[in-house]
Amino acid sequence: MVPFKLSDELIEQIEQLIETNADATLLHMMEEFHYADVAEIIHELNLDEATYIIKLLDSEKTSDVLTELDEDIREQVLGNLSAKEIAEEISELDTDDAADIIAELPEERVNEIIAQIDDKEHARDIVELLRYDENSAGGLMAKELVKVNENWNVLTCVKEMRRQAENVTRVHSIYVVDNDEKLKGRLSLKDLLTTSTKAEISSVYIPKVDYVTVNDKAEDVARLMSKYDLEAIPVIDELGRLVGRITIDDIVDVIREEAEKDYQLAAGITQDVEADDGIWELTRARLPWLLIGMLGGLGAASIIGSFQGAMNKFPILLSFVPLIQATAGNMGVQSSAIVVQALANDSIRGELLKRLAKEFMLGLINGIAIAFVVLIISHFLFKTPYLVSATIGVALITVIIIAAIIGTFVPIFLDKKGIDPAVATGPFITTSNDVFGILIYFTIAKIILGF
Repeated sequence: MVPFKLSDELIEQIEQLIETNADATLLHMMEEFHYADVAEIIHELNLDEATYIIKLLDSEKTSDVLTELDEDIREQVLGNLSAKEIAEEISELDTDDAADIIAELPEERVNEIIAQIDDKEHARDIVELLRYDENSAGGLMAKELVKVNENWNVLTCVKEMRRQAENVTRVHSIYVVDNDEKLKGRLSLKDLLTTSTKAEISSVYIPKVDYVTVNDKAEDVARLMSKYDLEAIPVIDELGRLVGRITIDDIVDVIREEAEKDYQLAAGITQDVEADDGIWELTRARLPWLLIGMLGGLGAASIIGSFQGAMNKFPILLSFVPLIQATAGNMGVQSSAIVVQALANDSIRGELLKRLAKEFMLGLINGIAIAFVVLIISHFLFKTPYLVSATIGVALITVIIIAAIIGTFVPIFLDKKGIDPAVATGPFITTSNDVFGILIYFTIAKIILGF
């Protein structure tokens, strides 16, 4: 298979086919492309051209294309379609994808679309999913699955599985329930095929099965599926009844979105934004941390100003201020990044004091190594007096140790308080360590140099 490559020539060709209403040629071209590639093409077209292609394609392919579109583009395209047309596309999707798309629309539009869906059971399932928080297991799950009753025999089970599988895109697991629809376990295809057709399912199913509840957080579901390498996981309600399943493709989306959010928080962006968002949205996302950074800078400047006498007596000290700030900031970000990653993966182990002691030793070793290099450079390059060099060396070691401890402690503290620890990285740690670094630097200089 030749990899798809979007080009200006291809877009121009498609635009010309739309302009000349060459539907047969355009339809043949679009059918050759994967639905994800069609979505990529639509992103490069204007709204009328995008709507033209959506209406041209059959509902089975169009529904998949809609799931791949950016939310803003999809909202505009759906705005050009009637409730009946949207209902036809929704009918081709699994319930979880259908609910995700419908949830983006105004409430009055949602009611119109639901009323137009011919498959009333499909419509009821979508309505049920819309009641759950989008960041919960209930909001992630799909209603399509294969389940069998523990009281059936193998022959009845196989017949029922064939019937149910028609509505399931991919069968990951076969779940076993009792007469009250409560999850009892899972069924192995191997056991099913090698067991007498008269045997009851209760004698062959596997009672041990991982599951989540409808109110579990999406991040917890992702962590569980990642830990046990699950392709799918069943979802139960408060009464233990099997109500849906979550598949790995949904979890990949959760992991990607969580990673993007953490990356933006670490970079000092307070809300989820994209490069194509408006100037006002981008400004609101960036400005708060920039203001915090500004306050940190003013604090550092104030500290330096309070040691003006030392600057006059030992002007060489000022030359090493950027070094102190950069080293403190980098060490703090490194420590916090490791801890945040461990917290996200639920892999952080041991007591807090032991972890802080470990960071203390790491800071000490790194500090001594960096201080040694700086001492050599300052002595031979800057001809720095021995006492001033000693001041810089001791300050570097102290600052690095403090930065490592802060970078470790703050994310753990925020996590225990229910705050996303990703906010601890980036500007927060850098700014706080800049201020502490300068204060420690001049305090040590005052003690050693005696000004």
